[in-house]
Amino acid sequence: MQRSREIYLEIDLSIPLCSSRDDGFPHKKIKKMNFKNLTNKALISDSDIDWEDLGAGVKRKIMAYDEHLMLVKVAFEQGAIGSVHNHPHLQMSYVAKGSFEVSMGEDKKILNEGDIFFAPSNVFHGVVCLEAGLLIDIFNPHREDFL
Repeated sequence: MQRSREIYLEIDLSIPLCSSRDDGFPHKKIKKMNFKNLTNKALISDSDIDWEDLGAGVKRKIMAYDEHLMLVKVAFEQGAIGSVHNHPHLQMSYVAKGSFEVSMGEDKKILNEGDIFFAPSNVFHGVVCLEAGLLIDIFNPHREDFL
């Protein structure tokens, strides 16, 4: 049985982590991040991965990724906002819990548990959490800016 290796990343706190990023989320400088070797891991337990607090009632877990695909859990408190943004990645999001007002381009719709939305490349999208909830986001390719 092969054991997973823990990988720790030391970050120079004098260098801003997100100076060129404007996705609406507050970003904190993190001294150590434990990635627990998420790449090339086929069987993943939720309890092995820590939540990353993004502030303003939003937190996420990067569950798994390779260069082509990434799955991320994003938990929202009621009233929390995923600011309108765009990116070149394809994104599919599954509403696992709660209720969200989703903006996609010029359209808005309330989505509930079991619903999905698809954000094509470079289309502006965002959410407002109406009832505490959880989104399961899938990106193609993976989001390097999340790592």
